Amino acid sequence: MAMVTGKPGLRTFYLMEILLTRSDEENPLNSTALQEILLQEYDVTINRTTVYTEIEKLQDCGLDIVLGEGRRKGWYIASRQFELAELKLLVDAVQSSKFITEKKSRELIRKLEALCSRNEAKQLGNQVTIYRRAKTSNETIYYNVDMIHTAIYQNRQIAYQYVDWTVRKQLELRHGGAVYEVSPLHLIWDDENYYLIAYDEKAGKVKHYRVDKMRGMQILETGRSPEALVETIDVADFSKKTFGMFGGEDISVRLEGKNHMAGVILDRFGTDIWMRPLDAEHFTAQVTVTVSPQFFGWLTAVGQDLQITGPEEVKERYAAYLREILGKYGDR
Repeated sequence: MAMVTGKPGLRTFYLMEILLTRSDEENPLNSTALQEILLQEYDVTINRTTVYTEIEKLQDCGLDIVLGEGRRKGWYIASRQFELAELKLLVDAVQSSKFITEKKSRELIRKLEALCSRNEAKQLGNQVTIYRRAKTSNETIYYNVDMIHTAIYQNRQIAYQYVDWTVRKQLELRHGGAVYEVSPLHLIWDDENYYLIAYDEKAGKVKHYRVDKMRGMQILETGRSPEALVETIDVADFSKKTFGMFGGEDISVRLEGKNHMAGVILDRFGTDIWMRPLDAEHFTAQVTVTVSPQFFGWLTAVGQDLQITGPEEVKERYAAYLREILGKYGDR
């Protein structure tokens, strides 16, 4: 007869907890190890036969427990909800995200570590070292994002105030603390920031707002504007053509560049754009962009191996942009 002491009613749960938190393919646990842990940490004594019986119960419940062979003979969890490689990617994303505070980053990583064994969790702690990465100190962004998702799901408007940085490194309410009331459409991630795409009924158009600059957000009882519900926005297309989330006029622009710049164009605008070779060393492409100083800044940063060839109006605006900048440094 199986010998059981301590809290026998929970021994199946205890074994599951031990296997989930301490076992993996590199660290299996044999019956002796499981018996010792149960006795020392849970005050439960069971014999070898009962260990096998309890393992079978857990397997019948769907837990993927495998008995290793050879020098690593013992049981371990063979598959989990998240593979270790997937958890590493998630930890990387948390550590790299500027909008996640240091405190929240630590909390999220601890939760991710609970999804693998203790030995695997040690590999997650310091996956990415980021130098000079500014982390936000504003934790309201998480609640803002949640509220926006809720408002969209419930088909309701939201209200909030908006802040801007001052030269004294302080946040100041925009327009004297005016309350913005909009119909939320989409959340979009661009240039390491969350943006809300929303319909502003008073202005009669779609606008975008930095989520981390919103304060005092509330979900209103008012339903979203009828105009908002018919707005069809291709979020992926919006991201491709908008630079730094600054507005402007959408124009089809022709670019010409050296072949090594092809990757820059395709990374930015996607592979479904019109592009063809001009000669052995050059290509031309047609892209739709929101023409703005941010687009011109991006083009300038790319360098002289990529240039606008049409339309003339955009070429002239870009030339004026460059002249204005050069003028601030005088004739050199």
